[in-house]
Amino acid sequence: MEAAGVPWGRRQRLYYELLGCAQHGHTLVGTDAAEVRPQDSDLVRPGPAGTRWYRCLRCDAWVAGPAPAAATRPYPPERSEIALPLRGRPLRDRYVLRLIALDRALHVVVLAALAGAIFYFAARRGRLQHDFYRILADLQGGVGGPIGNSHRGVLGELRRLFSIDNNRLYATGAVVSAYAVLEAVEMVGLWLARRWAEYLTFVATTLLLPLEVYELTRSVSALKALTLVINLAIVVYLLFAKRLFGLRGGGQAEEREREVTGGWQAVERATPPLGEGPSASPG
Repeated sequence: MEAAGVPWGRRQRLYYELLGCAQHGHTLVGTDAAEVRPQDSDLVRPGPAGTRWYRCLRCDAWVAGPAPAAATRPYPPERSEIALPLRGRPLRDRYVLRLIALDRALHVVVLAALAGAIFYFAARRGRLQHDFYRILADLQGGVGGPIGNSHRGVLGELRRLFSIDNNRLYATGAVVSAYAVLEAVEMVGLWLARRWAEYLTFVATTLLLPLEVYELTRSVSALKALTLVINLAIVVYLLFAKRLFGLRGGGQAEEREREVTGGWQAVERATPPLGEGPSASPG
């Protein structure tokens, strides 16, 4: 007997379908049908003493359950009436795209905070500059003279910040805000698995790669290197796995693969023949 929750013929690997069912529960059909016909054996099969085996259309597990006491339909639905849940390659792609979307969400938070800080500084520049020089003068007077070199380090950076023209600050804030909006659009599109979002993310990420390489040539840090590796992986995945720009057959080849790995063909391949599987040894 196949244990409930364990897909028929799948015992050696962790499948994304199992993660989906852990989050959303099994997708079962025929639980409201009065009778089960032989042609329904890929969806539901009779069990002993008024029970049935219901097949999850996502993870292919066969789950034991009672026959309905008050059926609302004579037979299980036909295939044309069933919307298959994501499974196989399409489900894996959904998880990967949403992982990239989470990466974009982090970018949105950081960029939005940076833009807010720039606008806040530009709007209150005069007061902040006055406070900065007052605190600097107090510190220098308290120790009897200058604090090291006030044109280098943190103090030097703050001096250079206050020397930037307000128009340039507002322009910089606008650019950062626009980039945050772009990242937010990518995030939403990738989360919803939109094809246009894949192209947008590929182009936006590719354009940034030369800048990231240039930054590494100036100074190497673990964060810069990790960012470059992540963005390279995203670009390669979108280009080859998602078949952008007609690569490896393009969108049509991807649709054919989706049907083979996530459509009714995949369901049929994972269905045990009659006489095998859950109904073969119900006890």
